[in-house]
Amino acid sequence: MKKIILYILVFIMVCFVIPIFFTKKFVNQETASITNQVEQKPSYDYKQYNTIKLLHVDTNTIEEIPLDEYLYGVVSAEMPASFEKEALKTQAVVARTYTIYKIIHNDNKHGEANICDSSACCQAWIAKEERLAKWEEAQRVENWNKIVSAVEETKGKIITYEGQPINAFFHSNSGGKTETTLNVWGGTGYPYLQSVSTAGEENYSQYRSEYTCTKAEFIAKIQEQHPDFQIDFSVPDALQVLEYTDGNRIKKMKVGNLELSGVEMRTIFSLRSANFTIQIEGENIKFQVIGYGHGVGMSQTGADSMAKQGSQYEEIIKHFYVGVEVVNM
Repeated sequence: MKKIILYILVFIMVCFVIPIFFTKKFVNQETASITNQVEQKPSYDYKQYNTIKLLHVDTNTIEEIPLDEYLYGVVSAEMPASFEKEALKTQAVVARTYTIYKIIHNDNKHGEANICDSSACCQAWIAKEERLAKWEEAQRVENWNKIVSAVEETKGKIITYEGQPINAFFHSNSGGKTETTLNVWGGTGYPYLQSVSTAGEENYSQYRSEYTCTKAEFIAKIQEQHPDFQIDFSVPDALQVLEYTDGNRIKKMKVGNLELSGVEMRTIFSLRSANFTIQIEGENIKFQVIGYGHGVGMSQTGADSMAKQGSQYEEIIKHFYVGVEVVNM
């Protein structure tokens, strides 16, 4: 009888207890593995970014400057002081985030400097004295106080996606719809930089522009980049759009014997955006352009339009950057 009971206990151990032990051990290992993956995400001591090294491109000199003081110069250079306060606050948070992202992902492009003052490379910056000189005397104090207030009221605020500072691209006017990075620069893209619509941008001077050149100038400009370029303007489809992007810009088009992207056409002819139409008018070629800038991320006029409609800066940010959070540094 004792042997039978012993056999039963051994059977229970083999069939039930031992599998539970190994299953629990495996689950614990798997949980630990997932936890380690989460913990591998970098965390940052943002206190070290309270002062930045700014490269002045014109003089090739580096200036150490407090972050918020630097942002006064960025906001005043990048956005008109006449814009709504909430739009200026949005610009302040976006500029702060862009700066932090550039510092963290430093590629040593600027040597010992963290960022430069050129809008063609990083983001625009202007010294207080130079900025004041460009405003009417009666507006100087009010405008500067408005800029400073926008930065101070958003002090320490940055935009993150899954806990990490985002690459906070911005531009002047989206023409009503922003663009994805894939359609501008290629690569893998960013999940928070999607194409979104914005109302009211047509009310700004940045919304519409034109560029006209002769047929000879048109050919010469393209041949600078593509020496084998040829075109017969009498052929109906000599200039034909083949595909549009999600943001309503030209993705690719037929231009004579070439197939070019809208981004390349914008670059060749120095157009304000890749959202354009082309018309042949006698011996001239006329571009009609919608929007201003690459179209990725926050539209500055779009932000101002939303602010005029009552949106607060965090709401504006979350409109242009999908799935993000606004947090304290």
